[in-house]
Amino acid sequence: MNTLVAVAIAPFGVGDELAPYVAEAVRIIRDSGLPHRTTSMFTEIEGEWDDVMAVVRDATFVLANQGIRTEVILKADVRPGHTDTLNRKIAAVEELLA
Repeated sequence: MNTLVAVAIAPFGVGDELAPYVAEAVRIIRDSGLPHRTTSMFTEIEGEWDDVMAVVRDATFVLANQGIRTEVILKADVRPGHTDTLNRKIAAVEELLA
């Protein structure tokens, strides 16, 4: 079933600069081959539920397996019968604003 998630994966207790750790998680997401988009606060991932959740798990554990306490914030939109919602949702709003 098509699933779009917005996920933020962040380490705790590693200091003020989180970018190197976040980059490790984002690299896992990018290497997954699933459609994705990274913004300043979240990364969106789209695909089948099991595939998306496996990527979230792997991106989380890349930090947790280093002994780093890791927080995951996740919002999911499961929408049967729809695809490419990563782009279509934005296009629908942009069309109304044009």
